[in-house]
Parts: sequence; C-alpha cells; structure tokens
Amino acid sequence: MPDQPSPKDAAETVLPAEYWDAMLSYADLCTAGSPAAGELAREAFALGLREVRAAGAGAARGRRTPRLPALPLMLTAVRTTAAAWEAAGLGDRLDPDLRLWLNSPQAARYPGPPLQRPPALRGLRDLQEADAALLWLAEVEALPLVVVARRLGLDPATVSEELEQVRVLFRDRCRRNRPDTPMDAECRGYARLLDAVTRAEPPVQTPEDLSRHLATCVPCAEAAACLRPHAGTLPAALAGGVLGWGGLAYLERRRRAAEVRLGARRPAAGLGRREPAEEGAGRARLVRGGLLATAVALSVLALTVSLMPFGGAGGDAGHGDADRQAVADSSVGPSPAGRAPAPDSAPAPAARRSNASDPAPRPGPDDSDPEPQGVPSATAGGGAPGPDASAPAPCRVRYHLVDRWPGGFQAAVTVTTGRALDAWRIAWTFGGGGRVTQMWDATLTQSGDRVTAASLAYNRSVPAGGTLSFGFVASGDGGDATPHGFTLDGQACRQG
Repeated sequence: MPDQPSPKDAAETVLPAEYWDAMLSYADLCTAGSPAAGELAREAFALGLREVRAAGAGAARGRRTPRLPALPLMLTAVRTTAAAWEAAGLGDRLDPDLRLWLNSPQAARYPGPPLQRPPALRGLRDLQEADAALLWLAEVEALPLVVVARRLGLDPATVSEELEQVRVLFRDRCRRNRPDTPMDAECRGYARLLDAVTRAEPPVQTPEDLSRHLATCVPCAEAAACLRPHAGTLPAALAGGVLGWGGLAYLERRRRAAEVRLGARRPAAGLGRREPAEEGAGRARLVRGGLLATAVALSVLALTVSLMPFGGAGGDAGHGDADRQAVADSSVGPSPAGRAPAPDSAPAPAARRSNASDPAPRPGPDDSDPEPQGVPSATAGGGAPGPDASAPAPCRVRYHLVDRWPGGFQAAVTVTTGRALDAWRIAWTFGGGGRVTQMWDATLTQSGDRVTAASLAYNRSVPAGGTLSFGFVASGDGGDATPHGFTLDGQACRQG
C-alpha cells in the first residue's frame, strides 16, 4: 500500500482521510502499476493542496472565484500531474489509453478557454462550494446522506431536500451556460429541441433525429446528460465531465466501494466503533473459534468414515461414490469447513451473487455470464439428468428495434421478471459487432460484443411480475447486430 501524505501536510488541511483513498483509486486508473500510482497520487496531493490553500486565501480576502470543491479539485490534480508526466517524457508509467487521450483535442478542452470546457465542469464550478461538495459526495462518491451531512455540517433531517434543490440549481447553471457554448450550425439547430426535451414534464421520449445527433456529437451528449432531470445520468455526467479520462471507471469503483461498505454494515465513525486493538482481538477470537470448529467437524467426519463398512460388491462401491458425491456437493446441504470435493466429482457451479451490495466483477473480452439455471449439465457419473430444461425462465425479454439508419440504430429493451428485484443487471451479446454509444435508464458496460445494463438508483426496485425497461443508441447495422443470450443477474431469460 503506498504511503499516505506526511502528517504535516494532512494536519495543515481539513481534507478527510478518505480523500487520499479516492486520489489513489483514480491514480491507479491513470498508471501502469501500483508503485507509479502511489507516486502519482503523492505528487498530485502536493499540487492539489497548493490549489486548495490558494483558493482559501482568496476567499479570506473577500474574493470568490469559481472553483471546484476540495475532493474533485484534488482528483483533477491527479489528471494534471499525469499530463505533466507525459510532457516530461515519463509517459511510459501511464496507462496507454490515457496517453492517447492526453494528446487528443478532447483533453485540450479542460485547461482551455472556460466556454469550451465540458458543461458539468462549468456547472459545478458555478455553484457555491458547499452546494458543489454536497452534489459530488452524494452523486459521485455515493456516500450515504447521513455521512454527507455529518461531513459538511448539515442537518441530517433536511439534507435530502437540500440535495434535490442543488440538483435543480446545477441543471439551471448548465442550462444558463448552454447559449454561451461555442457550437457549429448543426448543434445550434438542435439546441432548441434539446432544451424542450429536457424541460418536458413528464419526461418524453427523445426524437429519433435528436437521438442520432446525440450519438455522434460529444458536446451535445454531455449537455443532455446534465440537463435531463429524471434520466439518472447526473453521476456519470459529473464524473466524466469533471475528470475527463477514466471518469466513468472511477465512478464505478466508488459505487462498488460504497456497496461493499454498505454490505459490510460498518458502523459510522464515532458511533460505537470499536478501537483497533479490540477489533483485532475480536478477529483473532473469530479465527481461533473457526479453526476449532473446523477441527471438531473433521474429527467427527473421520470417525464416521472409519466406522463405515467397506469391501462390498461393485454395486456397494457405486453407492459409496454416490455418498461421497452427495457430501461434496454444496447444493445438497452444508458441508464441513475445509472439505474438498472428491476427485471423481464434477465441481459445483460457483455460488451466484444474490446480494445487491456485493460488487459484481466487470466482464472481460471473452467472459460470459455464469451458466444459467435451468440448463442441463453433465454430472460426474454421466447418467444423472440435469435440471429440467422445460422449466419456465425467470424472466422474459422483449427487444424492440426503434429506428435504424446507415451506421447506427436505436433500440429499447423491456424485461418482465418473475421475482422481486432490489437491483438488476441485464446482459446480452451482439451478433454483428454492435457498439452502444449512449444508454438511458441504465448504466452501460460493454466488453467486446457483450453488453451489460445495470440499474440506477431510481429504478433498481422491481416487484415480482413487474417490468423494467431502458433504451440505447448503438453503432453498426440494427439488423445484423440482433442481440441474443439475454440474462438477468446471470440467469437466462426467454426472448420474445
């Protein structure tokens, strides 16, 4: 673990210790290895600290200049330091994709003229620092509101209302900045339509011609993500607009870290939290207790096996194999700790993630979802039948091709679930190399032809028998890119 900044530096700031973890997480995305990540984070900490102090000195003299709150300011210092490394010939220590981005016109927007910067960056800088900090901590860092309230000195009873007011204020700042943004003739032609669509109450479907434009125009897509009041795009708009490269990957890391903290149900700081020594002693007691229980269970098992009759006919031997298979199969019942499956038995499928707070792994280029339930599989004996293939699927998917044009198409997905959901992940495979460029009502992840759409905060709960839906725009030909292999949380869905 790389060293944290010196105690002297930490003492001279009011930055919480968690800021270092956030900077190190983003630095890890920007570099090619952990040692480089630690060094990049330390250099960026020194740079960010100077900027925080300079802003504080200006505020003390009664001058307020638009600036980011402390945490995103420290994170952008990581990106600035990475750019300095690239300019100084140290680019081999950076992620190769980041190096390409640093030398692209997209990266030039961030230190360039203010009117050309991403709308999320401009909008966040225009807010009062306390409002901007509230928005960032709640939307990007995914901290519980009670933690945000304690950190910012707000009333926990009213912090939810304040957050909603800040969201509205942020959209207003972005909308006000929109006319001043340099736009070409095509973008200016769609500006009024985009404004009307994002103001509509209740929300309306994006017109087809506007969807096509947003699929190919980065500045307009960034503006749409900031201006949509109910599309759940604000976290991605903030992370991508403020950090630039790696913003969405950073957002995913912080979301999963928050889910792990929530799943572990860790006590909040200062609320009955045990001292480190007491915590260590508790863990030691748990380990010793677990080892003792395992030893007792193994002793009982060995005694039971030693008393079993052996040496029977071939049929008896077959029953012995079946008994061992039953003990080793975790799907039949609990097995003693430390017991490995018999060598001649097939390994049991990996346990499915049923807890929504567990971080799901990001699929790799050749990864696919776990084997869906209800699909027959061979057993070690070769004769035992698998699960009934005719059993009803846990979900049903309707894929609708809304529109298509040369080089792209728009589609909508509707899923009916047979069980209640408190979070969901829909995955499928494109048959013709389709590439999703924009998605709404879900969070997008794509690796190769495999696409995953995950729930957002406002649509994660679905009752049994209910439906969920989302839409997207993709490149490629809509007919050749017909998707297949739909799954809901790893379980196969019936399409049609």
